[in-house]
Amino acid sequence: MPAEKVVLLVDVQNIYYTCRQGFGRNFDYNQFWKMATHNADGTPREVVKAIAYAVDRGDEKQKQFQNILRAIGFQVKLKPYIQRADGTSKGDWDVGITLDAMEYAPEADTVVLASGDGDFGILVQRMQHKFNTHVEVYGVEQLTADSLISAADHYVPVQAELLL
Repeated sequence: MPAEKVVLLVDVQNIYYTCRQGFGRNFDYNQFWKMATHNADGTPREVVKAIAYAVDRGDEKQKQFQNILRAIGFQVKLKPYIQRADGTSKGDWDVGITLDAMEYAPEADTVVLASGDGDFGILVQRMQHKFNTHVEVYGVEQLTADSLISAADHYVPVQAELLL
């Protein structure tokens, strides 16, 4: 029997801020990779695509982090960080994640989305109905939208084993 095919999509900014707010700690991407690329019974999954969506502020620490993500196996997509004159900022990847999810979901048995953003609830439902794709969501429970948790086929709360 062929291995289950999986697509991994990580909303880096959402995961960073929710882990910091919820636990005061950082997300363990190595452990996430190990968990998301294997079934509950330990059988490996075939990674079709793995993308981490991040904001590029151009600092050296971020570049090192992005290189770590690449070494793990992620393609890193960067969007420039925009600081507006009124003090607000912009740098979200919702549209990019959605476009990639709809592109790669037909090639996968399972899409793993790491984000707590409730805007993705409708995306999860669309992938399930249009492509019959199983969707797993990883997020910090108290900061993950209920609509996203309920839309997912399987929800994995970020807990100690996924934190540094």
